[in-house]
Amino acid sequence: MASETFWADAESARETISESSALKRIVQPQEAFKKSVEDLNALEELVLESESDAELAAELSGEAKKIFAELERIEIESFLSGRLDGNNAILTLHAGAGGTESCDWAEMLLRMYVRWAERRGWSAEIQDISDGEEAGISKATVRISGANAYGYAKAERGVHRLVRISPFDANKRRHTSFASVDVIAEIDDDINIELRDEDMRIDTYRSSGKGGQHVNKTDSAVRITHLPTGIVVACQNERSQLKNKQTAMKILKSRIYEKMEDEKRAEMDKFYGEKGEISWGNQIRSYVFQPYQMVKDLRTGAETGNIQAVMDGDIDMFVNAWLRAGCPLSRNKNIADCGD
Repeated sequence: MASETFWADAESARETISESSALKRIVQPQEAFKKSVEDLNALEELVLESESDAELAAELSGEAKKIFAELERIEIESFLSGRLDGNNAILTLHAGAGGTESCDWAEMLLRMYVRWAERRGWSAEIQDISDGEEAGISKATVRISGANAYGYAKAERGVHRLVRISPFDANKRRHTSFASVDVIAEIDDDINIELRDEDMRIDTYRSSGKGGQHVNKTDSAVRITHLPTGIVVACQNERSQLKNKQTAMKILKSRIYEKMEDEKRAEMDKFYGEKGEISWGNQIRSYVFQPYQMVKDLRTGAETGNIQAVMDGDIDMFVNAWLRAGCPLSRNKNIADCGD
C-alpha cells in the first residue's frame, strides 16, 4: 500500500484495502487482548504483594471480568469461518399464520433486529416494506451493514413464534403468531452472477409509507422478477428509481447466489428448507409473553425470562449459542480446531 504505483489500478487498490481491513479486524483485537492479559498479570502480582489492599483486589476482579467478556467475543468470532461470513446481511421478514396478529409480530421482530444492529454498532437500512391490512407489516427487507453482519445474522434464519394475550382481541384471549426470517449474504462485486435482460421483468410503482412529498408521487419503487427462478425482489427506500434499481439488482444477485450455493450443497434444509411453513411445528424460537415470560431457542436450549431486553435487541445470547453449537468441537473449547 506504500508503493507509489498503488493507486494506478483503483479497483485493485480497493480490493487490497478491503483485504487489509479484514485482516486487521482479526489481528488487532487479539493483539489488544494479549496486552490486556499481560496488564492483568502485572496487576495480579501487585495484589499478591499487598494482600490487604481491597481497592486493588476490586480492580483486579473488574478487569478479570472484562478479560473474560472479551475472550468470549474473540472465541465467537473464531467460528465465523464461512466464505461470506464477513459480508453485509440482507434480512427479510414475512408475516405467517395468524393474520393481523402475525403482521404485528413481524413488525415487532423488525424493530428487534434494527435495535440489535444498533447495539452492535452496525447500520440497518430498510430496503422494502409492505404494510399489513390492519396493523403491522406483511413483509420487510432490511440491509444490515457491519463487520461479520452475515456471520452473526444467519443464526436468525427460521420461523419465530409468539404467544401473548392479543391487543386486537376484545375478549383478551391468548393467541399464537408466526413470522419467518430469511437471511442472505450481500455478495461482493468479485462474484460474477450473470443476469440477462430477457430473464428479468422490471416493474415500477409508487412507494408506500412515510416517504415525503416526492417519494409517494413518482414511480420510484422498483420490483424485479427473475423469471427462471421465480425470485422477486423490491426496493423503495431511495428517492431515485435508478438507485432503487441498483439496490434491487444487488439483492437479486445475492439471492440467486444463495440459491446456487444451496443447490450445490444439496442441503436445502440447512438454509431455506429449515424454515418450512410459517406455522406451528416449524419454529426455531418461541417468545412467550403470557401466562409466563420466556424466550427460548428450540435449537440450542438457550433461554431467558427478560423478554423486554430481547425485544430491545439483546439477542446475542441466542446467536452465540447457535454459533457455538455449529462448531463440533466447541463443547471442548478447542477453538483452534474449529474451522469450515
